Amino acid sequence: MVLVLTRTYFPEGTNGKLECEGKFICNTIELPWKNNETKVSCIPEGKYFIRKRYSRKFKWHLEVIEVKSRSFILFHPANKAMKELNGCIAPVTKISGAGLGLMSRKAFTKLRTIVYKALDEKQRVLIIIKS
Repeated sequence: MVLVLTRTYFPEGTNGKLECEGKFICNTIELPWKNNETKVSCIPEGKYFIRKRYSRKFKWHLEVIEVKSRSFILFHPANKAMKELNGCIAPVTKISGAGLGLMSRKAFTKLRTIVYKALDEKQRVLIIIKS
């Protein structure tokens, strides 16, 4: 499975559109681009794999792996990138501003269902991040 995240950058945050094989899944919000600095920047554009991950805080969610100079880059619910993200990606149902979104849990559940189904079928899940 190949996911494509197309980003638009703003000083206050990064907005994106996530698709699979040309089909829209959800919008996304992230921190602004700040040269891949830990906890204050979105991750660099490129190709990465996604796997399942569990934590007490986020329960079952998704992790973007093998990001240069970064770790624990997650897909998890959040509606305000600057307040709720440390470099992660938040699926949102609707964009409400730069780095701001609405109904993140709904969008996250939709994304997780799609990705977990592919992973359960032993598919590798690749995400291509571009602008």
